[in-house]
Amino acid sequence: MNLQQFRFVQEAVRRKLNLTETAKALHTSQPGISKAILELEEELGVDIFARHGKRLRKVTEPGELVLQSVDVILRELANLKRIGEQYSKQDAGTLSIATTHTQARYFLPEPVAQLRRRWPKVQVVLHQGMPEQVARMLLDDVAEIGLATEALAAHEGLVTLPCHEWQHVMVVPVGHALATVERPTLEQLAAYPLVMYQPTMTGRTRIDQAFARAKLKPAVALEAIDSDVIKTYVRLGLGVGIVTELAVREEATTGAGADLAWRPLGHLFGSNVTRVAFKRGAYLRQFVLAFTEMLSPHLSTALVQRAMAGHAPSSDYEL
Repeated sequence: MNLQQFRFVQEAVRRKLNLTETAKALHTSQPGISKAILELEEELGVDIFARHGKRLRKVTEPGELVLQSVDVILRELANLKRIGEQYSKQDAGTLSIATTHTQARYFLPEPVAQLRRRWPKVQVVLHQGMPEQVARMLLDDVAEIGLATEALAAHEGLVTLPCHEWQHVMVVPVGHALATVERPTLEQLAAYPLVMYQPTMTGRTRIDQAFARAKLKPAVALEAIDSDVIKTYVRLGLGVGIVTELAVREEATTGAGADLAWRPLGHLFGSNVTRVAFKRGAYLRQFVLAFTEMLSPHLSTALVQRAMAGHAPSSDYEL
């Protein structure tokens, strides 16, 4: 048996047993993958997959156990590579970060700049996606560290820790009727078309739940994943915007958003917690641990290492 066979089996499961898609992902041929899996099954003496003709139909019971071992082997292989990189290059390497647009645009610039100043030989690669995609990139070893408000804590294969807390804010043109209201109500917001995030993005669930509890059904004029897009359409008069406070902090400091008025909405929608995540069992290089502490002072190397070692549930580490 060999590592290539293990990768074929793992990728076949990731691709929902579609060997055509598996072959495309691994840049090889479908017959070659089928042959390699059959040879592995023959050597192990068990069927990893149940078949219907030549098609893989499901993972067998012994196949589930084989997959668990394959995952451990390939994870530890990735760890070995990271250990080698750490001690051969010391202060160099690539840090792959999976995150949402909001975190990449508003929260990460300063920590990334700080990392580059301290570790100038480290290349940073940002992968942006929806929260569930962020989780998948971590699980698939596309990224080493993830940052999102939703989805991450729901995956058993990830260790997650709270990173920073934020609230939603209302954004309207300065001439809007709500611009002078210091503490908007749900009823006032529901009286206007809303421009806000797509469902499952940037705390949108809390917003929907608050309106549902109040038995209000606001009209949504536009949904987007990008705070800048929301603010653009607010400026065009499409409706009242609801965005993360991260999206207005920069403008409040520089004065760039002087044409917009904003009001905090924490009293309506509560606070949200963005979490940082790592693949369970992964080896974290020194500059990864250093970067995590740059994200939030409470995320010390000692705390992250305790969480990764499983000494306490990650939910115990609160802000």
